[in-house]
Amino acid sequence: MWYSLPLPALSIWILAFQKFRWEVLTVKYAPRKVYIRENSGYVELSYRDFCRRRQADQSYMDKLFIPVQGCLLEVVREQYADFYKDKERWRYLKKLDTKNGLLSLDGFTDSEGNVIDFIVDEAVDVIESAVHVVMAERLKTALSLLSDSEQALVKAIFYEELSEREVGLRLDITQSVVNKRKAKILAKLRRMLEN
Repeated sequence: MWYSLPLPALSIWILAFQKFRWEVLTVKYAPRKVYIRENSGYVELSYRDFCRRRQADQSYMDKLFIPVQGCLLEVVREQYADFYKDKERWRYLKKLDTKNGLLSLDGFTDSEGNVIDFIVDEAVDVIESAVHVVMAERLKTALSLLSDSEQALVKAIFYEELSEREVGLRLDITQSVVNKRKAKILAKLRRMLEN
């Protein structure tokens, strides 16, 4: 067990673990390239070469880098401070958004940046809408089974929104006859829809 190690061996193991942990915490993933400033320009290194140089030359430990598109880029202290100040500001704003229940629009896009429409309108009952569509189809079928005079009466009252009196004047019948025919037609449609 680890606690049975002699004290010097334990301290060496802890130092090795801390060094490894420092590496893991410093870089979550190995960058593709590292760009170092030399002679008023940048020199491109692989991450492995950069680590070797950093171990061989302690001046590399004082250099400041920012991540840019999967690479590390050496910058001056002002640029480094501005970058992380801005990064911290965005982290703070994101925390505020979460605290206040705001949603980021980034969450509503796919990997290609296209907007995904998956917000459900809670005011609309999906089941009720489906039932409404089915009943509308059944009603359309039932209406087609009515006689021409019955269809004309339904069209005048329900589609053209004429009063029973206006329908009676148009068909040259009394309002009470229109009312009785309408009641008969509605009862007939109700029976058709129930079957």
